[in-house]
Amino acid sequence: MTLRENTINSKRIYEGRIISLRVDTVELPDKKYSTREIIEHPGAAVVVPITSEGKIIMVKQFRKPVEDFLLEVPAGKLDKGEDPLLCAHRELKEETGYTSANMQHLFTFFSSPGFANETMHLFLARDLTVGEAVPDEDEYIEIEMHDLDQLIHMVFNGEIKDAKSIIAILAVKQFLQSTPDL
Repeated sequence: MTLRENTINSKRIYEGRIISLRVDTVELPDKKYSTREIIEHPGAAVVVPITSEGKIIMVKQFRKPVEDFLLEVPAGKLDKGEDPLLCAHRELKEETGYTSANMQHLFTFFSSPGFANETMHLFLARDLTVGEAVPDEDEYIEIEMHDLDQLIHMVFNGEIKDAKSIIAILAVKQFLQSTPDL
């Protein structure tokens, strides 16, 4: 028996600038029917920039859905058809002002596959050059720099609550430990 859900019908409910919402009617493996509310997102690039001094550049911004300021790694939405590597370079420059001569893709993951199709592409950025940030006109960002071990502590202390940032911080810690020659 296959456990795949087959889409019988799909109805677009909302189409916005960043996300769209559709409701799919699906046939379940036991031949019953159900609905799935699905948020469509074009994907994003997530960047962990590390300075030559070993500091991680983080961004702090107010996030309206959770009514709080969050400390996050730089990240941003892919434009239609945009290569994730180009997006990573663009978002790093926009949010922090830094550029990277060594941007390495680590892996790709889904942000929340229970209700969204957003794919996140994680990059490690090194060989940084400082510059001037050029955030979007509706972005108000503060830059902070932290040691990786300090960020790990902040994750487990509940100070960093953003899932993509938690994944990125823990992944980079593991990556750097497993590849010390880089």
